[in-house]
Amino acid sequence: MVYAGYEAGGAGRRHRAIKILLAGGFGVGKTTLVGAVSEIRPLRTEEPISASSMRVDSTAGVERKTTTTVAMDFGRITLREDLVLYLFGTPGQERFWFMWDELALGALGAVVLADTRRLADSFPAIDYFERREIPFVVALNCFEGARRYATGDVRVALDLDPGLPIIMCDARSRESAKDVLIALIEHVLSAADEPVSR
Repeated sequence: MVYAGYEAGGAGRRHRAIKILLAGGFGVGKTTLVGAVSEIRPLRTEEPISASSMRVDSTAGVERKTTTTVAMDFGRITLREDLVLYLFGTPGQERFWFMWDELALGALGAVVLADTRRLADSFPAIDYFERREIPFVVALNCFEGARRYATGDVRVALDLDPGLPIIMCDARSRESAKDVLIALIEHVLSAADEPVSR
């Protein structure tokens, strides 16, 4: 079952909600992607990066970042009158990973957002979804000035299964963010069609 359906608007009309997670390392663009695609003003739990935080969190590669997500990002997309997509962006720092279990409850699937300058930061999210058998795709956020790699090279570097989708994206672009979500839904549907191995 996907994220709980809910009753709304009298006459017993049933609405369905689909929950998708966005995960990845610190500063990879999760907040930006939620903001780009959400039809509502996204809920953000951004706080300024403090001096004590800088002693704990590596800002290598994201030196200009001044805020960090301390709980989650939340956005919404209405797919049709009775079907809504909810996006939950997870916090990237290790000290907030304890929240992922709560955020993952009822999720249909996940997007692991990755930065090719810091691919190793993707491993915790990939490991998390693989262990829990939550379908996911990897979206490479193409930062300006970052070196571009072939998806096959990224697949080898991240030790991903051959059938797992890897998508290039620009987290600032609404169309690009939509393409990532469409790729995830297609991956979830194709995985559901595969026979269960015994």
